[in-house]
Amino acid sequence: MFSSQQPEPIRWSEPEQPLSLGGDAVHLWRIVLDAPRIQLERLWTFLSGDERQRAGKFYFHRDRNKYVAARGSLREILGRYLMIPPGEISFVYGDHGKPAISGDRDAETLEFNLSHSGELALFGVTRGRKIGVDVERIVDRRADEQIARRFFSMHEVRDYLSLPREQRKEAFFRCWTRKESYIKARGEGLSRPLEQFDVSLKPGEQAALLESRIDSTETKQWTLSHVDPADGYVGAVAVCGQISEVCYWEWIA
Repeated sequence: MFSSQQPEPIRWSEPEQPLSLGGDAVHLWRIVLDAPRIQLERLWTFLSGDERQRAGKFYFHRDRNKYVAARGSLREILGRYLMIPPGEISFVYGDHGKPAISGDRDAETLEFNLSHSGELALFGVTRGRKIGVDVERIVDRRADEQIARRFFSMHEVRDYLSLPREQRKEAFFRCWTRKESYIKARGEGLSRPLEQFDVSLKPGEQAALLESRIDSTETKQWTLSHVDPADGYVGAVAVCGQISEVCYWEWIA
């Protein structure tokens, strides 16, 4: 069983050739979104019509460019697993907007999820089971007691407030990313009340779904893992089932 507590810092490396993903493995990709213009032009050619329309709705060019870098890179990475051109990938979306690959049988076994914040995106991929990822840039103005009381469970608020003030900021984002990755994996968005389940958040604690007041059996069904994407960021991945291996790949958009 994979332990979410890393004895050494995560080493993000160049992806292997060819990519091999099987069993209970998870591949996590760190994507740097600060892409030069020539790269953005190339990634733009991979996007579908609806993705280009969405890109055009961003008011600020920097937000548009980050979207293009994230979606284009997502397509390029998925294309490597599926061994098809990035522009040929077609997505379908669940009731709450979670994307999945439409098409042939091999594509249907590939499960993925994408999150981006600041200058980074985090992309997780596995086979045959639900997966969710979340990455957040640590920002002081978001990590306060009022927001914690609004979105965290009573158990989580109690653990958060029990910590020394200098430890609360990172604990806030550990809790936030673990909750987000879990509900994203389930494809439910905010339709699932966030106070109805508890995750770990204290320093040194293994990332875990501690309790669900909707279905008590879920704590045995899900694996949560902490991810350190870069200095100033916190991430998490949630998978239905166990994780036997995690590969950490670096991708430059």
